[in-house]
Amino acid sequence: MIIAVDGPTASGKGTIARALAAHFGLPHLDTGLLYRAVGRQCALNGGNPDDPADARAACTFPDSLLDDPELRSEATGGLASRVSIHSDVRKALYERQRSFATQPGGAILDGRDIGTVIAPEADAKLFVTASVEARAERRHSEMLEQDRAVSIEDITADLAARDKRDRTRKDSPLVVAEDALVIETSGLRREEAIAAAIAAVDALLAEHR
Repeated sequence: MIIAVDGPTASGKGTIARALAAHFGLPHLDTGLLYRAVGRQCALNGGNPDDPADARAACTFPDSLLDDPELRSEATGGLASRVSIHSDVRKALYERQRSFATQPGGAILDGRDIGTVIAPEADAKLFVTASVEARAERRHSEMLEQDRAVSIEDITADLAARDKRDRTRKDSPLVVAEDALVIETSGLRREEAIAAAIAAVDALLAEHR
């Protein structure tokens, strides 16, 4: 069983995907972390994330980089959004994601193009979304908990910029798969969003039986 969870930054898709993985007993991959690693490696290389060659060179990042706490920073998130627009980067990471999705027993992946590109045959597809304002407030709270000083205005602007890049890029843009169920989390508490996602997946799986 493959479950695809897509959506914009800070929509709650990661939290939902992890909860679904625990509920259904499936391995989980946060595909955004791969792009964050590329962005981080590009910076470590002294490269330009907007340059296709520099971004492609960063795709050879070591697996140990995935444990770097800096990958969760807002700065690295911005770098990830910038390197992800390059076709060569997406091609380089495609097989890695595809292999995870098709492993025996299935898997859960969250990202921006799981249901449309990485695993279009997924048994259940969710698109998790929320308003920019709601997402900015969540991310701001996360940053404060991590003692990271960043204004909510800067976060809002950054999220809006990422949304534009993700939705307008030529390759694998962020779109709702035709057969995906949309979950709007702006007004939902964490537990409510998870419950809604589990119910949605159960409904989608029932349709396929």
